[in-house]
Amino acid sequence: MFNLCLFIHASIQKTITEEEIALIVYVVFFVVIIVVVFVLFFLSFQKRKNQLLLKNIEQQKQFDEELLITQQEIQEETLKQVGRELHDNVGQLLSVATMQMNSVAKVVDSEIKPKVASASEALKESLAEVRNLSRSLNSDVIANLGFEATVKNEIDRLNKSGLIEAKLNTVGERVNFENNKDEIILFRILQEFISNTLKYAEAELIIVSLSYDSSLLTITAEDNGVGFDHDQIEQGSGLTNMSKRSELINAEFQLESVQNEGTTLSLSYPYRTL
Repeated sequence: MFNLCLFIHASIQKTITEEEIALIVYVVFFVVIIVVVFVLFFLSFQKRKNQLLLKNIEQQKQFDEELLITQQEIQEETLKQVGRELHDNVGQLLSVATMQMNSVAKVVDSEIKPKVASASEALKESLAEVRNLSRSLNSDVIANLGFEATVKNEIDRLNKSGLIEAKLNTVGERVNFENNKDEIILFRILQEFISNTLKYAEAELIIVSLSYDSSLLTITAEDNGVGFDHDQIEQGSGLTNMSKRSELINAEFQLESVQNEGTTLSLSYPYRTL
């Protein structure tokens, strides 16, 4: 009888133990399922969040590019209008003044003729300067002339101005661009560098080099001015414009400067050929 009671008690304990184990297994399984669902939900949420962030970044990038393109178009239209005004109005006035001065030179006394001739020559030089400047401002002229011819025109204009000595070096055979808007953008970047050199560099010499190869046009412009410290100089609109414009045409942009040694602009443009 005692043995029977022990057997029944052991059986009950065994049953209870098996039920507890089953319950523990069930709870663990349920917890694992919850954890897995939570992890999957979290990963899905993070993936969706990252996709939205990337989408927002891409949309912001497209917006910035469209805004920059719009700004460039407005600037180009403004410069084009200024160039036309210089050529048509100011240029016309200087032409008339030159003709009138030549007429005066024929009737004045011999003592005054040298002064009149000097004034007439100054008017001719001013007229030539205005015409060259109008060409560099008008994007239609740049597109018609081509990038290299426009750069050469700018170098000639700088030398005639007497503000700085300028040189142009060309290596390789000139390549025609597929998109002449790229030529305009490249020239504007170079023009911005030249403008900054004249304003701030106190330089005596600027050298522009164009190097053509099968896939890249490498543009280098360097001056022998006072230079600047990248860490101290404020990133003004000039530097920002050069950098942003280079991004529009997938050109690699680099600006290096050493104080009291000068500044160098480097552009690597992967042109699309005709």
